[in-house]
Amino acid sequence: MDVTNAKSQMRKGMLEFCILLLLKRQAAYASDIIQQLKEADLLVVEGTLYPLLTRLKKDGLLAYEWQESTQGPPRKYYCLTVEGEAFLNELDLAWSEISNTVNYLKQ
Repeated sequence: MDVTNAKSQMRKGMLEFCILLLLKRQAAYASDIIQQLKEADLLVVEGTLYPLLTRLKKDGLLAYEWQESTQGPPRKYYCLTVEGEAFLNELDLAWSEISNTVNYLKQ
């Protein structure tokens, strides 16, 4: 049995949570988000990230501002809204519950 699909589904489910965690630290440009996720061993491509950022913005969880760049055109930096912070807090509670359950069952 191939576990690749199950791992992929788990990563997809965690992606939104991980992006919000990153943006809680500081506003970030899409390429920076991809790089930080890569450093955490969560590989994401632009074709996956941009639609998710757009949906989170549409849902009122993210905002963005344009910032001048020394290396080309202005860049869109994403940040959490107040609603996004509240949503992240709820996800964090849910993660703690899931993590506790899994850790309990692994014993």
